[in-house]
Amino acid sequence: MKNVVIINDNARITGGADKIALQSAIGMAARGNSVTLLTAVGPIAPELRIPGIEIVSTDQQEILNDPNRLRAATQGIWNSKSARIAANLFDRLSPSDTVVHVHLWAKALSSSVVRMALDRGFQVVCTLHDYLLACPTGTKFDHGSNTICLRDPLSLQCITAQCDSRNYADKLWRIGRQVVQQQRGLMPSGLTDVIGISDLVLSVMKPHLSPLTRVHRLSNFVETQREAAADVANHSDFTFLGRMVSEKGPALFATAAKMEDVSAKFLGDGPCREEVTKILPSATISGWLSGPDSLRSLKQSRAMVFPSLWYEAQPLVVLEALSMGVPCIVPDTSAAREMVSDGRTGLIFRGGDLDNLREKIRALKDRQFAAYLGKNAYEAYWSAPCTLEKHLDGLENIYATMLRSADREIYA
Repeated sequence: MKNVVIINDNARITGGADKIALQSAIGMAARGNSVTLLTAVGPIAPELRIPGIEIVSTDQQEILNDPNRLRAATQGIWNSKSARIAANLFDRLSPSDTVVHVHLWAKALSSSVVRMALDRGFQVVCTLHDYLLACPTGTKFDHGSNTICLRDPLSLQCITAQCDSRNYADKLWRIGRQVVQQQRGLMPSGLTDVIGISDLVLSVMKPHLSPLTRVHRLSNFVETQREAAADVANHSDFTFLGRMVSEKGPALFATAAKMEDVSAKFLGDGPCREEVTKILPSATISGWLSGPDSLRSLKQSRAMVFPSLWYEAQPLVVLEALSMGVPCIVPDTSAAREMVSDGRTGLIFRGGDLDNLREKIRALKDRQFAAYLGKNAYEAYWSAPCTLEKHLDGLENIYATMLRSADREIYA
């Protein structure tokens, strides 16, 4: 048995990274490990209240939702309360049998909690769900031009660019947070290990990591049950699933669907809803559905279109679609390209290229071709499914490597 401290802003699932963090905590506890969740934002998910999991919460708001903006700005850069609570936690644990695993920290806890662990000699691993260890906005995306950002993080070009999704004042605050995170929080320079969930995220992030940091490759998981494959040939909807925000490309898909005269379904909601409706008045927009309801609706599709414009590190919705036998159209600029065999289990288009996306949608108007891709997608996914158990096996191997290193440092 080992001790695992999982650092995650939220104590409930609000997105894909939360799901990975919290469900892996439950899984590690079920395997007999002693798990502590260091968190900030409640309410605490009921499923976490089980033997083997201790919850240590700073009981704070997500900084975006705090009406006291001065407090939020200060907390987001360096959260002193979470640092004190983290220090007390780490003072009663031993670096020889404890691994600290960081998932999300920037929305409430800040990098202060990581520095407390590093100061006490703990082995600390961070899962690269995004690019926040290098990029001030965490996305490597320029919202001004709606394109992937290729600027060197914290360079003069970066600092002077208004790439933020809100305004330049927010961008400057993020720059300040990034400087503090790197210099005082020692992220990423002090991390002993990182986990890359895709080849793409590792290729983007490796230049920004310390040469002493151990790099591991471990895919995330999805919790789909094996059922009969989707009958895609007898469905006509091309489906988008997720938040309707500009960087996920809903307007690009709506435009392509309109020009190809296909039925488009949007499972989700967000600020781009009005733009999508303007482009494609015939679009079906469901609003937010429960996870199971979203997947049931997705299964009744000809294909899933994943038009994201940014470097998505590992879009789990693509894995979920493939597991049901729904072929996916994905961009070559996202890690989704690693999940699809072009022309065999789905189609890959040039990221952001409307004409190329139209070409791929047009190809899947052919019912027989869609059925061929769907059958192959289903068989390929279930030949090597991305399960929680496989993910936990990988985590335990990584943790064991980290603790062996801790032993060598103690006895050196």
